Amino acid sequence: MFKPTQNIDTAFRAMRLLTMVIVIASLFVNVYAIHESNRLAARMQERVYVLASGKAMEALAGNRKDNLGVEARDHVAMFHTWFFSLDPDEKVIQANIKRALYLADASAKHQYDDLAETGYIAGIISGNVSQQITVDSITLNTIAEPYVFKCFSTLKIIRPTSIATRNLITQGSLRGISRSDHNPHGFLIERWEITENKDLKIENR
Repeated sequence: MFKPTQNIDTAFRAMRLLTMVIVIASLFVNVYAIHESNRLAARMQERVYVLASGKAMEALAGNRKDNLGVEARDHVAMFHTWFFSLDPDEKVIQANIKRALYLADASAKHQYDDLAETGYIAGIISGNVSQQITVDSITLNTIAEPYVFKCFSTLKIIRPTSIATRNLITQGSLRGISRSDHNPHGFLIERWEITENKDLKIENR
Protein backbone atom coordinates (compact mmCIF):
# COMPACT_ATOMS: atom_id res chain seq x y z
CA MET A 1 0.00 0.00 0.00
CA PHE A 2 2.88 2.42 0.83
CA LYS A 3 5.07 1.40 -2.13
CA PRO A 4 3.05 3.26 -4.82
CA THR A 5 2.97 6.31 -2.57
CA GLN A 6 6.74 6.20 -2.14
CA ASN A 7 7.20 5.84 -5.91
CA ILE A 8 4.98 8.88 -6.52
CA ASP A 9 6.89 10.88 -3.91
CA THR A 10 10.25 9.88 -5.40
CA ALA A 11 9.04 10.73 -8.89
CA PHE A 12 7.75 14.10 -7.68
CA ARG A 13 11.10 14.93 -6.07
CA ALA A 14 12.93 13.90 -9.22
CA MET A 15 10.57 15.99 -11.35
CA ARG A 16 11.02 18.98 -9.04
CA LEU A 17 14.82 18.63 -9.21
CA LEU A 18 14.72 18.36 -13.00
CA THR A 19 12.48 21.44 -13.22
CA MET A 20 14.84 23.43 -11.00
CA VAL A 21 17.83 22.39 -13.14
CA ILE A 22 16.00 23.44 -16.34
CA VAL A 23 14.97 26.80 -14.82
CA ILE A 24 18.52 27.52 -13.59
CA ALA A 25 19.98 26.50 -16.96
CA SER A 26 17.47 28.74 -18.77
CA LEU A 27 18.35 31.69 -16.53
CA PHE A 28 22.06 31.11 -17.17
CA VAL A 29 21.52 30.94 -20.96
CA ASN A 30 19.39 34.13 -20.89
CA VAL A 31 21.96 36.06 -18.84
CA TYR A 32 24.76 34.90 -21.15
CA ALA A 33 22.75 35.83 -24.26
CA ILE A 34 21.98 39.33 -22.89
CA HIS A 35 25.65 39.84 -21.97
CA GLU A 36 26.86 38.80 -25.43
CA SER A 37 24.20 40.96 -27.12
CA ASN A 38 25.38 44.00 -25.16
CA ARG A 39 29.00 43.29 -26.08
CA LEU A 40 28.09 42.92 -29.75
CA ALA A 41 26.07 46.16 -29.69
CA ALA A 42 29.00 48.01 -28.10
CA ARG A 43 31.38 46.66 -30.74
CA MET A 44 29.01 47.66 -33.55
CA GLN A 45 28.84 51.22 -32.20
CA GLU A 46 32.62 51.47 -32.50
CA ARG A 47 32.40 50.86 -36.25
CA VAL A 48 32.40 53.87 -38.53
CA TYR A 49 31.68 53.71 -42.25
CA VAL A 50 33.36 56.26 -44.50
CA LEU A 51 31.97 56.98 -47.96
CA ALA A 52 34.77 57.49 -50.49
CA SER A 53 34.38 57.40 -54.26
CA GLY A 54 30.91 55.91 -53.92
CA LYS A 55 32.12 53.01 -51.75
CA ALA A 56 31.45 52.48 -48.06
CA MET A 57 34.63 51.56 -46.18
CA GLU A 58 34.72 50.44 -42.57
CA ALA A 59 36.86 52.32 -40.09
CA LEU A 60 37.30 51.90 -36.37
CA ALA A 61 36.33 54.70 -34.01
CA GLY A 62 38.89 55.59 -31.38
CA ASN A 63 39.90 58.19 -28.90
CA ARG A 64 41.13 61.36 -30.61
CA LYS A 65 44.26 61.34 -28.47
CA ASP A 66 45.25 57.99 -30.03
CA ASN A 67 45.60 59.65 -33.46
CA LEU A 68 46.26 63.25 -32.44
CA GLY A 69 49.72 63.49 -34.00
CA VAL A 70 48.68 61.82 -37.26
CA GLU A 71 45.57 63.99 -37.70
CA ALA A 72 47.37 67.21 -36.76
CA ARG A 73 50.23 66.61 -39.19
CA ASP A 74 47.80 65.71 -41.97
CA HIS A 75 45.85 68.92 -41.25
CA VAL A 76 49.04 70.98 -41.60
CA ALA A 77 50.03 69.13 -44.79
CA MET A 78 46.56 69.63 -46.33
CA PHE A 79 46.66 73.35 -45.56
CA HIS A 80 50.07 73.82 -47.17
CA THR A 81 49.12 71.74 -50.21
CA TRP A 82 46.01 73.83 -50.87
CA PHE A 83 47.62 77.18 -50.04
CA PHE A 84 50.74 76.73 -52.18
CA SER A 85 49.42 74.58 -55.07
CA LEU A 86 48.77 77.24 -57.71
CA ASP A 87 48.13 77.07 -61.45
CA PRO A 88 47.59 79.86 -64.01
CA ASP A 89 43.84 79.72 -63.56
CA GLU A 90 42.02 82.18 -61.32
CA LYS A 91 39.23 79.75 -60.47
CA VAL A 92 41.68 77.01 -59.44
CA ILE A 93 43.61 79.46 -57.27
CA GLN A 94 40.46 80.78 -55.59
CA ALA A 95 39.14 77.25 -54.96
CA ASN A 96 42.41 76.07 -53.39
CA ILE A 97 42.84 79.18 -51.26
CA LYS A 98 39.23 78.93 -50.07
CA ARG A 99 39.83 75.35 -48.92
CA ALA A 100 43.05 76.36 -47.19
CA LEU A 101 41.49 79.30 -45.35
CA TYR A 102 38.90 77.02 -43.73
CA LEU A 103 41.84 75.35 -41.94
CA ALA A 104 43.51 78.49 -40.58
CA ASP A 105 42.79 81.80 -38.87
CA ALA A 106 43.29 85.36 -40.17
CA SER A 107 47.09 84.98 -40.20
CA ALA A 108 46.81 82.85 -43.37
CA LYS A 109 44.42 85.36 -44.95
CA HIS A 110 46.95 88.14 -44.28
CA GLN A 111 49.67 86.12 -46.03
CA TYR A 112 47.42 85.60 -49.06
CA ASP A 113 46.43 89.29 -49.14
CA ASP A 114 50.12 90.25 -49.11
CA LEU A 115 50.79 87.93 -52.08
CA ALA A 116 47.83 89.40 -53.96
CA GLU A 117 48.82 93.02 -53.22
CA THR A 118 52.38 92.53 -54.40
CA GLY A 119 51.09 91.15 -57.71
CA TYR A 120 52.36 87.61 -57.11
CA ILE A 121 48.99 85.96 -57.80
CA ALA A 122 48.43 88.08 -60.92
CA GLY A 123 51.93 87.14 -62.08
CA ILE A 124 51.12 83.43 -61.70
CA ILE A 125 48.12 83.83 -64.01
CA SER A 126 49.63 86.18 -66.59
CA GLY A 127 52.99 84.37 -66.73
CA ASN A 128 51.52 80.86 -67.07
CA VAL A 129 53.33 79.78 -63.92
CA SER A 130 52.55 76.67 -61.88
CA GLN A 131 53.54 76.18 -58.27
CA GLN A 132 53.84 72.77 -56.59
CA ILE A 133 54.69 71.93 -52.98
CA THR A 134 56.08 68.80 -51.39
CA VAL A 135 55.79 68.61 -47.60
CA ASP A 136 59.02 66.97 -46.42
CA SER A 137 58.44 66.82 -42.67
CA ILE A 138 56.39 68.34 -39.86
CA THR A 139 57.53 68.66 -36.26
CA LEU A 140 54.72 68.85 -33.72
CA ASN A 141 54.52 69.30 -29.95
CA THR A 142 51.39 67.50 -28.68
CA ILE A 143 52.07 67.87 -24.96
CA ALA A 144 49.67 70.79 -24.47
CA GLU A 145 47.23 72.78 -26.60
CA PRO A 146 47.81 74.88 -28.65
CA TYR A 147 50.09 72.40 -30.43
CA VAL A 148 53.12 74.18 -31.90
CA PHE A 149 54.32 72.93 -35.30
CA LYS A 150 57.02 73.60 -37.85
CA CYS A 151 56.60 72.55 -41.48
CA PHE A 152 59.55 71.88 -43.81
CA SER A 153 58.65 71.84 -47.51
CA THR A 154 60.09 72.05 -51.00
CA LEU A 155 58.41 74.48 -53.38
CA LYS A 156 58.71 74.18 -57.17
CA ILE A 157 57.87 77.20 -59.32
CA ILE A 158 57.49 76.11 -62.92
CA ARG A 159 57.80 78.92 -65.48
CA PRO A 160 57.78 78.59 -69.28
CA THR A 161 61.58 78.95 -69.37
CA SER A 162 62.78 77.67 -65.97
CA ILE A 163 62.03 75.65 -62.84
CA ALA A 164 62.94 77.19 -59.49
CA THR A 165 63.22 74.97 -56.42
CA ARG A 166 62.82 76.76 -53.12
CA ASN A 167 63.19 75.77 -49.48
CA LEU A 168 60.04 76.72 -47.56
CA ILE A 169 59.75 76.64 -43.76
CA THR A 170 56.63 77.77 -41.91
CA GLN A 171 55.48 77.64 -38.30
CA GLY A 172 52.36 78.14 -36.23
CA SER A 173 50.11 76.42 -33.71
CA LEU A 174 47.01 74.25 -33.78
CA ARG A 175 43.84 74.66 -31.73
CA GLY A 176 41.11 72.02 -31.57
CA ILE A 177 37.68 73.00 -32.97
CA SER A 178 34.56 71.16 -34.15
CA ARG A 179 34.89 68.91 -37.19
CA SER A 180 33.01 69.78 -40.37
CA ASP A 181 32.98 68.98 -44.08
CA HIS A 182 35.33 71.92 -44.64
CA ASN A 183 37.56 71.00 -41.69
CA PRO A 184 37.49 67.19 -41.25
CA HIS A 185 40.34 67.04 -38.72
CA GLY A 186 38.85 69.64 -36.39
CA PHE A 187 41.93 71.86 -36.02
CA LEU A 188 42.55 75.55 -36.68
CA ILE A 189 46.02 76.84 -37.60
CA GLU A 190 46.84 80.02 -35.66
CA ARG A 191 49.69 82.56 -35.80
CA TRP A 192 50.94 81.04 -39.05
CA GLU A 193 54.02 82.60 -40.61
CA ILE A 194 56.62 81.87 -43.26
CA THR A 195 60.07 81.84 -41.64
CA GLU A 196 62.15 80.88 -44.68
CA ASN A 197 61.54 80.92 -48.45
CA LYS A 198 64.79 80.85 -50.39
CA ASP A 199 66.02 79.46 -53.70
CA LEU A 200 67.86 76.14 -53.72
CA LYS A 201 68.38 75.87 -57.47
CA ILE A 202 67.09 77.18 -60.79
CA GLU A 203 67.03 74.95 -63.89
CA ASN A 204 66.49 76.04 -67.46
CA ARG A 205 63.80 74.24 -69.42
